[in-house]
Amino acid sequence: MSTTRTLLDELAPEAAHRLLEHSHPVRFPAGTRIFHERGHADRFWIIECGRVELDMHVPGRRNAVVDTLVSGSLLGCSWLFPPHHWHLGATATTEVRALEFDAEAVRELCAEDPTVGEAVFACVAATMARRLLSARGRLLEDLMPRVGAENLAYVR
Repeated sequence: MSTTRTLLDELAPEAAHRLLEHSHPVRFPAGTRIFHERGHADRFWIIECGRVELDMHVPGRRNAVVDTLVSGSLLGCSWLFPPHHWHLGATATTEVRALEFDAEAVRELCAEDPTVGEAVFACVAATMARRLLSARGRLLEDLMPRVGAENLAYVR
């Protein structure tokens, strides 16, 4: 996502307005642990300004920074997906300004208005796919056991 309003631009104006009704502006000082989630989160954010390091924890492995998020990025995607054995966390590396959304209210809005739900789910799924693709190298290097070059090439 390249601008703050990407998620909102994908919705019809009325739907974007309804989504914004469940948000408010927040600030996080540099060094703030914004979240450390497992399962459904109760909030998510669209970063307006600042940088955030997204890290992943897999049981039995060390935490690994998998992405650096900037203005326009959607932060906290697990609110829409079922729980996994791994979980994500995020730390502000600079001061961050963001729109914070009430995830439960947005889930209810998505359920009652399929147009909003489809657009929000598509945007979140695309964001997750881009993050996993861009983080693939980091994940393999930091979370996978060290293996021979031929085995690593096969995994990639």
